[in-house]
Amino acid sequence: MKLLVGLGNPGDKYAATRHNIGFLVAEQVAQRQQIALKKKGYQGSYGVGRIATCETTILLPQTYMNCSGSSVNAAYRSLGIEPGDLIIIHDDLDLPFGRLRIKAEGGHGGHNGLRDIIAVLGCKNFIRLRVGIGRPERGDVTGHVLSRFATNEKQLLPQLLDTAADAVEKILLNGVTEAMNCFNNYSLLD
Repeated sequence: MKLLVGLGNPGDKYAATRHNIGFLVAEQVAQRQQIALKKKGYQGSYGVGRIATCETTILLPQTYMNCSGSSVNAAYRSLGIEPGDLIIIHDDLDLPFGRLRIKAEGGHGGHNGLRDIIAVLGCKNFIRLRVGIGRPERGDVTGHVLSRFATNEKQLLPQLLDTAADAVEKILLNGVTEAMNCFNNYSLLD
């Protein structure tokens, strides 16, 4: 069993914001694989199905970003997941919009959702798919991550979500190293 988690905030207020790109990618994967995310549990919404050759639970925590650890931990413990079978999809300020980066492990990099997950799980050797949302040139970082995508970004978003879903499927089918080789130099804007 693999556990695929898209990070975001619940509710219509946050639905189309940059901070919810993890939700959007996980929903794209679920839609492609015809996995309904209608079950309630693990302090989130989830669905179970087969992706590539792997039985996979896709989870959207409903605990708000900064408290994602409790939801992830509930599923992680209940399903008996090993750290290498956990994939977290999240937004990344330090990557330009349209860039992807896969990591096999690491710190939180200032991301509060990851910080909480690492603190609650007590480990940091899980897979991350970082999806670039860019950093504001100046001003409020919180306002930036909680804002909606710019018009030009909205036009490119479907392609970004498709490519990020491809990256998830590559991780599950061929492993994290091959996925890193394929997607870590990907940029939608190049």
